[in-house]
Amino acid sequence: MSGVLAYIGLGSNLQDPVDQVARALMALADLPETRCVARSALYASPPMGPQDQPDYINAVACLSTALAPRDLLAGLQAIERAHGRVRNGTRWGPRTLDLDILLYGGRQIHEPGLSVPHPGIPERPFVVHPLAEIAPRDLVLPGHGPLALLLSRCPQGDLRRLEPVPE
Repeated sequence: MSGVLAYIGLGSNLQDPVDQVARALMALADLPETRCVARSALYASPPMGPQDQPDYINAVACLSTALAPRDLLAGLQAIERAHGRVRNGTRWGPRTLDLDILLYGGRQIHEPGLSVPHPGIPERPFVVHPLAEIAPRDLVLPGHGPLALLLSRCPQGDLRRLEPVPE
């Protein structure tokens, strides 16, 4: 199967976040016309936004997919729902699972409900550092520049690298 390389951000801070992310990584590989070609280690990070919630567990996966961006998004949202994710409009609140399309090939997509590359990438160590672990440093993020430059401008701060998830 040939496909587009899509990078997916994963995060959880409720109901055993390490297990949530590990199971989500397995579920990504089960999406139709998709295979997981790389995945980062897990990272622990303090929450964005309200600080009165548990730390997050994050990772990034690289998928080779023949799914169109909207179909991939629908598949990610189905995985989130299967993990108990409820979208109640709270921004940056606690969640069982959050899956974001970070990159979809070299495309820029600006549609209602879908912005690719994900607009928050440059300010998020919990995305930039795991992405740099599995993507080429010369990868160019449309509208943001080369990954190596983003990495040099995004200090690790309180981000802690954990062990990789067993395959």
